[in-house]
Amino acid sequence: MKFPGSILISLVLFVTETAAALCLSKDYRDAGDRMWQMLTLFFALMPCVLVQLSLVFIHRDVSRDRPLVLLLHLVQLGPLIRCAEAFYIYFNAGRIEEPYVSITKKKQMPKDGFSEEIEKEVGQAAGKLHTHRSALSRASVIQAFLGSAPQLTLQLYICVLQQEITAARSIFMVLSLLSIVYGALRCNILAIKIKYDDYDIRVKPAAYLCIFLWRSFEIATRVMVLVLFGSVLRIWVFLVVILNFLGFCLYPWIHFWLSKSPFPENIEKEFSRVGTTIVLCLLTFLYAGINMFCWSAVQVEFSDPDLISKSQNWYCMTVYYIVRMMENAFLLLMWYIYRTDFYLYICAPMLVLQLLIGYCMGIFFMLVFYQFCHPCKKLFSSSITEALLSCFKILYFICQHHKSSLLTGKVSVKSEKADEAQGSSKTIDSQNRSAHQSVSSNA
Repeated sequence: MKFPGSILISLVLFVTETAAALCLSKDYRDAGDRMWQMLTLFFALMPCVLVQLSLVFIHRDVSRDRPLVLLLHLVQLGPLIRCAEAFYIYFNAGRIEEPYVSITKKKQMPKDGFSEEIEKEVGQAAGKLHTHRSALSRASVIQAFLGSAPQLTLQLYICVLQQEITAARSIFMVLSLLSIVYGALRCNILAIKIKYDDYDIRVKPAAYLCIFLWRSFEIATRVMVLVLFGSVLRIWVFLVVILNFLGFCLYPWIHFWLSKSPFPENIEKEFSRVGTTIVLCLLTFLYAGINMFCWSAVQVEFSDPDLISKSQNWYCMTVYYIVRMMENAFLLLMWYIYRTDFYLYICAPMLVLQLLIGYCMGIFFMLVFYQFCHPCKKLFSSSITEALLSCFKILYFICQHHKSSLLTGKVSVKSEKADEAQGSSKTIDSQNRSAHQSVSSNA
C-alpha cells in the first residue's frame, strides 16, 4: 500500500497557511489596518468552509451516523480527522484479515502497439485510503485557488502600497505560493487520472518537477502582473478580474446550452435538481478561479458523466496561452505608461522583460511536460508540437491570404489608375486632333 504522503502535504500546507493568516491578521489589527485584517480573514476562512463541505460531500458523512466527525468539520478541523483516519488505516492495514476484496481491471501503457490488461485485488483499507487521498487532493485545489491565490495577490498588493515587506508577510506569501503550486500540481494529476481512468498510471519524478516549474513560473508572473496593474489603475483591475471570472464561469454553461444535452442527474442520487445546480455552480466557480491564474488542465463539460471532457484538446490550450500572453503584455504596457513615482527607482523595461520571459519559461516547461514527461503520452493521437505547428500553419495561411488580398487590391487600384490615365491620355489626344483639324480648316 502506498504511503499517504500527499495527504500529509495537504494537511501541513492547510494548517500552516491558516495559522499564518491568523497571525498576520492579528498584526493588521494591532497596526489599525481594519480593512487588510478583514480581507485576510475572509480569504483564509472562505476556502476553509468550502474544504469542509467538499470533504463531507465526498465521504457522505451526512447520511452516516458520525456526529463527532461532523462536529469537527463545523469547527474547521475536518482535514485533521481525515488525516488521522488515513494514517490509522495505513498503519493497521494487513493486521486484520479483510472479509472481502474487490477486483479492478486496468490497462498498461501500450508497448510495441499492444496494451495488456491486468487485474488487481483492492481491499477495503486500500479503497478507503484512496478515497481519503482523492478527497484531500480536491481540498488542496479548493484551498489553492479560492484562498491562497487571492491571498497572495492581496498581500503582495499591500507590500507595494506600504513599500515594505515584513518577515511575517514574506513567510505567508511563500506559503501561499507553495499552496497554489501544489494545488495546481494536484489538479494536473487528477485530470490525468480522470481522463485515463482505464489505465494504470505511474507519474515519474521528472513529470512532477516539470509540473512544479511550469506552475511556479506561470502563477508567480500572473500574480505579479495583476498586482502591478492594480497598483496604478485600481478601478480597472476589478473590471479585468470580473471579466475573466464571468467569462470562465459562463463558458461551461454556454457550451452546455449549445450542445442541447439533458440536465445531468447522476451526480448524487439524493440530490434534487436544485442541489445538483448548486454543485454545478460551485464547480464552475472553482473552474473560473483556477483559470484566472493558470491553465486548469481540464475542460468542464456537463454532458459528460464525469463532468469533465476526456478529449485532449490542444487548440483550447493554445488559444488560452496566446490570449493570456497578450493580456499580460497589455496589462504590463498599461502599468508602464501610468506607473507612479514609486517605480522611478526600478528599471521598468527590465521588469517587464523579466515577467514576460518568466511566463514564457512556464510555457516552455509545459511543452516539455506534454512532449516528454506526460505519463500517457503514448495514448495521444497527436503531440503538442504537431498541434502547435498546425496552429502556426493556420496563422501563416491567414496572413498569406490577407497579404494576397492586399496585393490584389493594390493591383486592382493600380490597373484602375492606369485605365484612368490611359483614358485621359486618349481624351487629350482626341482634343489635340480636333484642335489641329479646326486650325487647318481655318487656314
